[in-house]
Amino acid sequence: MLEVEPGPGEPCLRADAARNRARLLEAAARLIAEHGVAGVTMEAVAAAAQVGKGTVFRRFGDRTGLLMALLDHSGRQLQADFLGGPPPLGPGAPPLERLRAFGVAVLYRSAEQLELQLAAQPEPTRRYAHPAYQALRTHVVMLLRQILPDGDCDLLSHPLMAYLDPGLIHHLTRQRGMPMERLETGWTDLVARVTGTEPPR
Repeated sequence: MLEVEPGPGEPCLRADAARNRARLLEAAARLIAEHGVAGVTMEAVAAAAQVGKGTVFRRFGDRTGLLMALLDHSGRQLQADFLGGPPPLGPGAPPLERLRAFGVAVLYRSAEQLELQLAAQPEPTRRYAHPAYQALRTHVVMLLRQILPDGDCDLLSHPLMAYLDPGLIHHLTRQRGMPMERLETGWTDLVARVTGTEPPR
C-alpha cells in the first residue's frame, strides 16, 4: 500500500522551517511560471523569497535538489489524488477506469510541468529506482493485478510507464506537434491492448 509521505528530510522540520521551505518552493514555482526553468537559480529563489542564499542551499543542497523538491511537492498531490481522491482516479471506480484516469492525469501533469520534469529527471541509471517513479509504477502494478490476476503485471507496468515518460511527451508534443487529445487517446488504446479489454466508446 502506498502512503503519501513528506519528502526527504521533511518529517522532522519544525513549523517555522516547514513554512520557510514552503515559501521557497512557492518562490521557485513563481519564477518558473514567469521565466521558465532557466530562471530558477539558487540566488533568484533566495531573492524572490527574501532570504539569504545560504538558506536555500541548506534546505535543498543544490539546484537539482530544489527542482526535485518542486516535483516531489506536486507528485505528492497527485499521489493523494489517486490514493484517496474522488473516482475515477481515486478509489471507488473499477480498476480499468482508474488505470485510464491515472494515465490521463500523469500525461497532463507532465505536459504542464514539462520543463521542470526534464530538468529534474534523474540520470538513466537511477531513473527507475527513484522513489517518485516507483510510487507511480507501484500504483500501476496494483491496478493491473486487479485487471489481470494471471499476468506478469510487474513487467507489463513498464511499457505503460514508458508511454508517460516526460522525454517522450516532450518529443511528441513539442517536436512533433501532437495535441494532448491524441496522446490521451493513445493511452486509452495502449491500456486496452495491454489488458486485452475493449476501449471505451
